[in-house]
Amino acid sequence: MFDKSTLSILYLEQKKSMREIADKFNCSQNTISYWIQKYKIPTRSHGEATYVKRNPAGDPFSFHKPKTLEEINLFGLGIGLYWGEGNKTNLNSVRLGNTDPALIEVFIRFLVLTFNIDRDDLKFGLQLFTDIDPAIALDFWIKKLNIHRDQINRPIVTKARSLGTYRKKSQYGVMTVMYHNKKLRDLLIGLLPL
Repeated sequence: MFDKSTLSILYLEQKKSMREIADKFNCSQNTISYWIQKYKIPTRSHGEATYVKRNPAGDPFSFHKPKTLEEINLFGLGIGLYWGEGNKTNLNSVRLGNTDPALIEVFIRFLVLTFNIDRDDLKFGLQLFTDIDPAIALDFWIKKLNIHRDQINRPIVTKARSLGTYRKKSQYGVMTVMYHNKKLRDLLIGLLPL
């Protein structure tokens, strides 16, 4: 009923789901699954299928190999920052937190210039101590990073315990920049000199 070439084009090249192919041919998803298995067409994992569904136009980023000395320096800084300061335990997103807005800005430039990420697609998380005014801290980070308020999740407030040196350094809290994309996260992990 279905030829291998047509199914391969729809499923592998056009990245159609089995459900979309079934709808196109007015048949059940099980029928499409049967023919794909019969023709030994490699199937996507559940995670891959979800990724394709959420990114129908392809990856929302593309790797731009550094060519100039300035790009090479930024690439080295970005990888170094992620290696030293990034959250590598989160399997689904790229995350880096710090109290220094200049450091966060360098990492943002690394993501934007090296991976062609739209700056507006970045999300941010702010962690504050109870003795920090949230409105002042938010205003500080918005101005320093030139970001929109709606990019920042609701701040997390941690009870201030002591007058340690860390609190003196974080009078505006700890800002975490986040880009939710497992594929980019895995690519960055693969670039680390581990």
